[in-house]
Amino acid sequence: MRLLVTATFTRAARRLHRPQKEELDQAVRTISADPAIGEAKVGDLAGARVYKFRMSNQLCLLAYRILDADTIKLLTVGPHENFYRDLKRQDD
Repeated sequence: MRLLVTATFTRAARRLHRPQKEELDQAVRTISADPAIGEAKVGDLAGARVYKFRMSNQLCLLAYRILDADTIKLLTVGPHENFYRDLKRQDD
């Protein structure tokens, strides 16, 4: 499975502490094992999928797109607060 990352995802991941990065890595492994696990979005976010997971006892969301059978593009990661608003503004 090939993973592409956006600058927004890289910036958000860089701000995390080591234990949080390990939890994020586990979430990325889960997505790469089963890309259809995330909830498919509709409307303005059509084509994007969001996977919810716990990071430091806080609900976090990871947005991604399935480009083809072997490629996933990781869009952004963060807490629920303003997540969808920021995801709509992001141009990938």
